[in-house]
Amino acid sequence: MKTIFSPLHNGHSGQLEIIAGEIVPGFEKASRAEIIRARVESEKLGPILPPDEHDLSTAGRIHRSDYLAFLPTVWTQWQAAGRSGSALPFTWPTRGLRGDVPPKAIEALLGYYSFDGGAPFVAGTWDAIKSSHDVALTAAALVLNGEHSAFALCRPPGHHAGAGFMGGYCYINNAAVTAEWFRQNGATRVTILDIDYHHGNGTQEIFYERADVQVINLHGDPMNEYPFFLGHADEKGSGSGTGFNHNLPMPAGTAWEPWSAALDDACKRLAEFAPDIVVVSLGVDTFEKDPISQFKLKSVDYPKIGRKIAELGLPTLFVMEGGYAVEEIGVNAVGVLTGFEGE
Repeated sequence: MKTIFSPLHNGHSGQLEIIAGEIVPGFEKASRAEIIRARVESEKLGPILPPDEHDLSTAGRIHRSDYLAFLPTVWTQWQAAGRSGSALPFTWPTRGLRGDVPPKAIEALLGYYSFDGGAPFVAGTWDAIKSSHDVALTAAALVLNGEHSAFALCRPPGHHAGAGFMGGYCYINNAAVTAEWFRQNGATRVTILDIDYHHGNGTQEIFYERADVQVINLHGDPMNEYPFFLGHADEKGSGSGTGFNHNLPMPAGTAWEPWSAALDDACKRLAEFAPDIVVVSLGVDTFEKDPISQFKLKSVDYPKIGRKIAELGLPTLFVMEGGYAVEEIGVNAVGVLTGFEGE
């Protein structure tokens, strides 16, 4: 299996985030991607290749044009306003406030285009975002051109980013971009299978009214777990998309057996949809030692996940999302891939 990777992700380093009432160093750190890359090498998964340059035309089909235009300007605007440190919002246009017109101040724009305080900017953030997007599309092209699978080692991740908002460490929704790109390049149906601990709210929002992209999420119960305001089992899609969105929330403490049963359910629904291609939003924050998650999967479980997905017999693109137990993230992420490969 070929891996696509860009060192430009390192530009998004030293950023701060707001979590649990504190401003803290970001859990989504550069070492995550480097540890996974090193594990790909040590396990001899396959060649590691740089991304090709891609324009934002496909991203523009799923994200709002004003939002995409805003992202490359954040750091420049932040500096022009005399700010330093991480560019973070502190106000959001919630219920009862006007959210129909973008404000002009950069602090307000950050709130207008986000849903939490977990998508900070530093000097190299935009280059990292763009390289992550390019990594995803380069890996997608491998699959479209005949590779049975490929791994997009994306950083920053993407599945919390919606059509017009960032959050949860995510800016451009890499998995959604690849699904749209597959559709525009001949695939009739695509499934996004999101196995991250946290619900892929952005992916759901983007495709909620569409019947050509099935979205399946296995995740922590949103009544108690981030992102809280989406991910319930009764969210089935709307309009022409009714019946094509599937949420499988599970309680804190879920271990392999019930989680595996949920994956079996997800694979059954996926097979019934009969997509041409599967995009896996690969989060490994389901791990028992993850610092910001509450499931209890063990390292030995991740190759089993890969084998279950391989049994679908479909071309598959793996797109890296979350996972924050840094010491084990490489073992677990690459474990899914080697399990898929039958190793």
